[in-house]
Amino acid sequence: MYDLIIIGAGPAGITAAVYAARKRMKTLVLTGNIGGQAAWSGDIENYTGYQFITGPDLAAKFEEHLRKYGLELKDNEQATAVKKSGDIIQVQSAKGSYEARVVIIASGKRTKDLNVPGENEFKNKGVTYCATCDGPLFSGKDVAVIGGGNSALDAVLQLMNIAKHVYLINITANLGGDAVMREKIESSKMVTILNNSRVNAVLGEKFVNAIKVIKEGKEETLAVQGVFVEIGLIPNSEFAPDIERNQLGEIKVDCHNETSISGIFAAGDVTDVPEKQIIIAAGEGSKAALSAFRYLSQHKF
Repeated sequence: MYDLIIIGAGPAGITAAVYAARKRMKTLVLTGNIGGQAAWSGDIENYTGYQFITGPDLAAKFEEHLRKYGLELKDNEQATAVKKSGDIIQVQSAKGSYEARVVIIASGKRTKDLNVPGENEFKNKGVTYCATCDGPLFSGKDVAVIGGGNSALDAVLQLMNIAKHVYLINITANLGGDAVMREKIESSKMVTILNNSRVNAVLGEKFVNAIKVIKEGKEETLAVQGVFVEIGLIPNSEFAPDIERNQLGEIKVDCHNETSISGIFAAGDVTDVPEKQIIIAAGEGSKAALSAFRYLSQHKF
């Protein structure tokens, strides 16, 4: 029996674990990967204390801090079900079943698929969902980034230093994201921006060699060797169907990070808290851990 089980080890989950360790709670951390979306980010210039740090480096710092406390950590083990029975909360994974008095869900989000012909066929053969992970594989090649928000802009900025040319395919009339990122991209001769456009198919033989794009009703084929899909994220919340969620699938939380089920808290990008930022997720993780400790202190088991 654990005092606390934390599901996820991104910025929210790791920060929650650090706070839980300092409160001497018996804690188990279950995660599919350490670092979460922070590990996918490129250059980070807005995390307090670091004027500049890369996503992988910041994720490594998080992991180092987590492991300092010697918490029980089960990596590569994702939760598949969360259920409360009486005062006990059961967490199921593909590898086992665990029980705790309180749970913090910090499972983050995952990438959306394009759902076009050729996408599944060429996954890991030119189609990728992480510029930080796979960008170096496309050195000197023509690539396309699909999307128009911050994640797409971040991918373009990374690829500008690696690829020969970058096509940015945006389904809306104008790019979103931060103005400073847009300005860097719009002023670059290495980037061609196609607004009001969508990808209709991914083409290739053994590997990607082109995409079909529809722009304002007209179809054209772009010769590219890489396709980076950055069209948004889906909350990893399906394993907790009994908890109230919004229309996007995000878990609803109050100002104490408590969900619709007493004793189950949530933090980070999996929740309906506005603005998905690393520093916000970390702060929400600390709040959730403190709320979990308060809950344990005020309840008899």
